[in-house]
Amino acid sequence: MATNPSEKFKRLRVLIIAEAANPEWVSVPLVGWSLSTALSRVTEAHIVTQVRNRDAFVRAGLTEGADFTAIDTELIERPLWKLAHWLRGGSGAAWTLQTAISSLSYPFFERGVWAKFGDSISNGQFDVVHRVTPLTPTASSSLATRCARAGVPFVLGPLNGGVPWPKAFDGARRKEKEWLSYVRSAYKALPGRRRTLADASAIMVGSRHTLSEIPERHQSKCHYVPENGIDPSRFSRRTRPYSGGPLRLCFVGRLVPYKGPDMLLEAAAPLLREGLVYLDLVGDGPLMEQLKTYVQAEHLEANVTLHGWVAHQSVQDVLCNSHLLTFPSVREFGGGVVLEAMALGVVPLVVDYAGPGELVDDEVGFKVPLSDRNGIVHAFRSRLQSLCADPAALPALSIKCSDRVARQFTWDAKADVILKVYHQLTVGELIPSHTA
Repeated sequence: MATNPSEKFKRLRVLIIAEAANPEWVSVPLVGWSLSTALSRVTEAHIVTQVRNRDAFVRAGLTEGADFTAIDTELIERPLWKLAHWLRGGSGAAWTLQTAISSLSYPFFERGVWAKFGDSISNGQFDVVHRVTPLTPTASSSLATRCARAGVPFVLGPLNGGVPWPKAFDGARRKEKEWLSYVRSAYKALPGRRRTLADASAIMVGSRHTLSEIPERHQSKCHYVPENGIDPSRFSRRTRPYSGGPLRLCFVGRLVPYKGPDMLLEAAAPLLREGLVYLDLVGDGPLMEQLKTYVQAEHLEANVTLHGWVAHQSVQDVLCNSHLLTFPSVREFGGGVVLEAMALGVVPLVVDYAGPGELVDDEVGFKVPLSDRNGIVHAFRSRLQSLCADPAALPALSIKCSDRVARQFTWDAKADVILKVYHQLTVGELIPSHTA
């Protein structure tokens, strides 16, 4: 009988650092929670998180002290959060600014971690220390150096973020208040970053772009582990195979220019008017009123539903009625919604750039080249017209989508990949996998 790798190495003692980790939130906190708890199922892990996540951990069934420790840095973090909120105008934009200000408080969190666990690490009570979050490559880590001095392997990542804004969408960049992104690359000169990369034993990179930002001398210890994953309990349903009638399209995301819901509507408008497709738009944001006006002006009401905000747990209820995820976003670090759709058997149609471009290939979906707005609208319309004329490929692609996610992109599958890296580190063998 074959040995399950997670059983073979289950006795490894791992201290998981996940400052942002919360099962009740989305984005980075959900990634932090999902990967940390998946790793805790295959190792003897203890998770260290920020105190704001404590109640959610307890509600999820974890025991403070035994399963996790909450570090209280609110005295520093709360004023900085308020400052970032004020500078961002209380909006969901200017994420580069939010990340930069959060990075000011993060070193205090790591100080708290070392104060609590420094002796345990130095005394060999942990085989590996793994910093899962923050995901941003701009946040250096004093723990990397401390662990190196203690002779304990330190794993960093998955690191992801900072995908360059396409030049043709600089207007969307300004609408997102991403002024700081123009000088983001300055972080590479920070001495803390150089020391962190040098002292890390292994670096998980969540995207090809992040790998390209790692100096060549450190790339031999990089492992490609895409940032996002799927919790099968959250995305457990399956779409019905296409069997005729209008193609059901779905968009899920913030209604902002760079995610392209307006481009999608314009691309699909002729097909919507003819009743060849039906479109569900899930999400809310500053473009909502513009989209409503467009739908009314173009007389598309019969074939478009603007759902507004939908709770993450309920997104699959809309998605699984669709045949295609139509997602023309031009700047996605990870593209979690693409995996969520694929898990349900919904075939993705995306722009070939950054996260979605790495997750989708010809075996599971469709990609159009990154270009300007008119180019993307034309390419999406052309692809949709082709699929309406000949949808025969969709059922097979749907099966391949869900199969690929089940094999490679569940959090447990990712935990097994990382577990092998832990083992390589603890026996002195590190096999780079960034070419996978």
